[in-house]
Amino acid sequence: MSAHAGHAREAGAHEHDHTGRLVVALFLTFGVAVLEVTGGIVAHSLALLSDSAHVFMDVLALGISVAAAWQIRRPANHRRSYGYARFEILAALANGFLLFGVTVAIAIEAFHRFAVPAAPRGAEMAGFAAAGLAVNLLIGFTLARHAHGDMNVRAALLHVASDVVGSAAVVAAGLAVARSGAAWIDPAVSLAVAALIVVGVVRIVGQAADVLLESAPAHAAIPVVRERMRALAGVVGVHDLHVWTIGSNAHVLSAHVLLADKRISEASLIQRELETMLEREFAIDHVTIQFECVSCEADERIVCTQAATGPSVAAGEARSSS
Repeated sequence: MSAHAGHAREAGAHEHDHTGRLVVALFLTFGVAVLEVTGGIVAHSLALLSDSAHVFMDVLALGISVAAAWQIRRPANHRRSYGYARFEILAALANGFLLFGVTVAIAIEAFHRFAVPAAPRGAEMAGFAAAGLAVNLLIGFTLARHAHGDMNVRAALLHVASDVVGSAAVVAAGLAVARSGAAWIDPAVSLAVAALIVVGVVRIVGQAADVLLESAPAHAAIPVVRERMRALAGVVGVHDLHVWTIGSNAHVLSAHVLLADKRISEASLIQRELETMLEREFAIDHVTIQFECVSCEADERIVCTQAATGPSVAAGEARSSS
């Protein structure tokens, strides 16, 4: 077996291992969401129900991460030449707007509870939230051990971290209600969690919109990429530079690169150096470059085969006779 084949097999096993952890995290997070919905109903806690909506949002995010890991493996075809990575973007937009509607409903119910107080069962509220917190911490520790070098896993870890914060807030609220009996704590915490959901929704929808608008990713700003390309030996200039995103960790670049007059073999070496640099520094793995020569002499010999009349013909004849 060649070394390249060995590395490819090792990378495939590594990717499969990470996908398996994401699937486990997805099902555990879904279990936390169901647990908190049950707890919200049993304890009559709007804060628990709000946090369950927040956790469901992260179930969506983890589901998108898993779908991205699977979709990237699907080969491109004649119709979808870039593959299926953008399915996750469409799902993110649809579910983002759905979660925003859920957040509005939570806010309406919270203001209603401010007007008509209804004290939840603080001890049960804290107990359900503490169980969810424990599972979220377990998920977080599992993902944190394997997040290095995998952007997909790191993104999932950030969502789980937000779940930990939300669950901890509900635990504190439940204990406060159990001790003081103050009914306003529950809707106040639910509004805080709703605000956390809105921040997440805005981030998800904004990122999806950037992808659909073919914006340059934040880590590969056009001016920075252009300067790094110009810095390579042999490159005279760069124009018509475009960088955009297809899906999770799938970035594309196209550009016109100006070179001095060179042999094809020399230009090919520069192209390989550009591709290596762009993938290593900016995670751009699909590069299309059109080379242009800046020192080639223009061919001034013009052969016209079209019949023409008027002053231009006379001028042309005069030049020919001179």
